[in-house]
Amino acid sequence: MPRPSAPYTCCLQWWLWVLKRGLVVIGLIPLLLEGASATYVASNIKPPNPPREFRGLWVASVANIDWPSKPGLPAAQQQAELRALLDRAVQLRLNAVIMQVRPACDALYASKYEPWSEYLTGRMGQPPSPEYDPLAFAVAEAHARGLELHAWVNPFRARHFSGTSPASSQHLSQARPELVRSYGKQTWLDPGEPAAREHSLRVLLDIVQRYDVDGLHMDDYFYPYKEKDAAGKVIEFPDATTYERYVRSGGKLSREDWRRQNINQFVENLYLRVKAAKPWVKVGISPFGIWRSRVPPEITGLDAYEQLYADSRLWLREGWVDYFAPQLYWSHDAAGQSFSVLLQWWRQQNVKHRHVWPGLNLYRVGKAWPVDELLRQVQAARQTANSGHLLWSASPLLANQGGAADALSRSAYTNRALPPACAWLDAKAPVRPRLYGGGNPTLNALVITVDTPQGATSPRWWVVQTRRQGRWDLELWAGSKRTLEWTGAALPDVVAVRGMDGTGRLGTAAVLEKSPSSRQKK
Repeated sequence: MPRPSAPYTCCLQWWLWVLKRGLVVIGLIPLLLEGASATYVASNIKPPNPPREFRGLWVASVANIDWPSKPGLPAAQQQAELRALLDRAVQLRLNAVIMQVRPACDALYASKYEPWSEYLTGRMGQPPSPEYDPLAFAVAEAHARGLELHAWVNPFRARHFSGTSPASSQHLSQARPELVRSYGKQTWLDPGEPAAREHSLRVLLDIVQRYDVDGLHMDDYFYPYKEKDAAGKVIEFPDATTYERYVRSGGKLSREDWRRQNINQFVENLYLRVKAAKPWVKVGISPFGIWRSRVPPEITGLDAYEQLYADSRLWLREGWVDYFAPQLYWSHDAAGQSFSVLLQWWRQQNVKHRHVWPGLNLYRVGKAWPVDELLRQVQAARQTANSGHLLWSASPLLANQGGAADALSRSAYTNRALPPACAWLDAKAPVRPRLYGGGNPTLNALVITVDTPQGATSPRWWVVQTRRQGRWDLELWAGSKRTLEWTGAALPDVVAVRGMDGTGRLGTAAVLEKSPSSRQKK
């Protein structure tokens, strides 16, 4: 620490200089609470329970839908775009970003199993320039803003029809062509191949193990949506050889049930292996919003059970997810696809009491329906404990399409909220933190150092609640942060800090209150 120059040699002025610059020494700060400059004291005030609601935002990289805005941008511009997106999420009081990092057997992160994505650099296999790791960057930037970061992956899509770059030698279509099938405009891993399922599991577990993500997320791509030939006839997915091998080995299931079993096994194995590696990492799936046509009876539309071989109701009923986000991209009044009817039906299937948070379609706001329909859907999603929803996707929100961002900020997200806890995940509540420090009315500054008792593990998050003129506000700060600082005339009257682990479990709060003498001086 540098020594101050001559004007600061007075003991009091020295401490003011230290405090003003945030140069806090944990072992010395308690002295401030006892000295003449102390303005905050320990308190027994109990802060209110923080509001809980999952407010997630999908950020798609495939075809450069949301981020980066186009392939091949310099690394600095990619990072600036992502920072701006995260800043906007914070301004709107969202609390989670679901970022697509594996769109089609490629990677928007440094992977030893799959090549760099062409949506990042313009050429598959080519790293960003200068090289950096976008997923590590996104996690750090999100956590610095109090946002969860969920890694969104597509388990079996091998190539999207928007891809134009030559396939890298590291891409599975070149390295393991026996696992890959051409299907219409797309290229797909064959889920019936055990080696294909194992490859995807290995890739996904690698993300969980190497990155400090808060969740692992999959959407509705397991077997592909049906493709048609030039005559309009549905093309059969080319897995006849794989199925025949299964039958020769003694398999008894029909081809359709066998396909569903392949996906069921994958989903179950993924959940169990993620929990074995990092129990606090949330596993989320966002399936097509209709499980089966005519279930419930008034619902019609694409039958995901029959056409995508996705028995998504089973995954929810078996508890192979921590949160379930059916894509309910229709309005309340949609004939055959009522938002409220589908939401209620999915909630009824939730026998293991996981989180059911519907996916909402921002692209239809201002086009197919008014913004009031979006607000109705948010309110409908709140008619249950531990509520939440996910917004599809970042681009219309950032553009304020149909006034969606303004309406959410003004009417729906009037306060900050924590993601709901996952009560079924075994966890021990974080210990009560220790707070050192205080404020000085002359500097209009409050600096608090927070740490945990010796031997205790730091929490994943600090939940910080501040009270001003009777109103409580909420912030979420990374558990690695040690110095909390406020400046300005409107310093809080009360500061409460408690730890929160990755499952959402809260510890006991430590509280500082502005001393009565300080309030009188003000």
